[in-house]
Amino acid sequence: MSNVELAVSCFKEGSNCAQALLSSYGVKFGFDRETALKIAAPFGGGLGSFGETCGAVTGAFMVIGLKHGPGNAKDKAAKEKVRNSAAYFTSKFKFRNGAIKCKTLLGCDISTPEGMKFARDQNLIDTLCPKFVKDAAEIIEEMI
Repeated sequence: MSNVELAVSCFKEGSNCAQALLSSYGVKFGFDRETALKIAAPFGGGLGSFGETCGAVTGAFMVIGLKHGPGNAKDKAAKEKVRNSAAYFTSKFKFRNGAIKCKTLLGCDISTPEGMKFARDQNLIDTLCPKFVKDAAEIIEEMI
């Protein structure tokens, strides 16, 4: 199973979008799956289910940090590399989906009871979010 398929499968099995990305790619960088799932847990649903930045994006950013992030505060080249990588990822994700904000991607605000009810009634999380996870994983796959 490819990492892209693993990420989508992880999401469909009940992990949030950020967990799906970090747990599928973190192993390449020394993270065990359980640790990755714990770290990424509060990022799903647009940063703690507030509908902000999509968890697939924040999960991908964590993977980018593992790949390119500075190991110390003075590593200016690594800081620039991680910023450029995050910007590249964001532009590719926006090109595919039009936005990186969960509220915009889903067309509702899941941080409100009404928005969450709408998302559930319309089955948005099961129908739209796997595509966002897949897109994020495909872009990460290109980058690493």
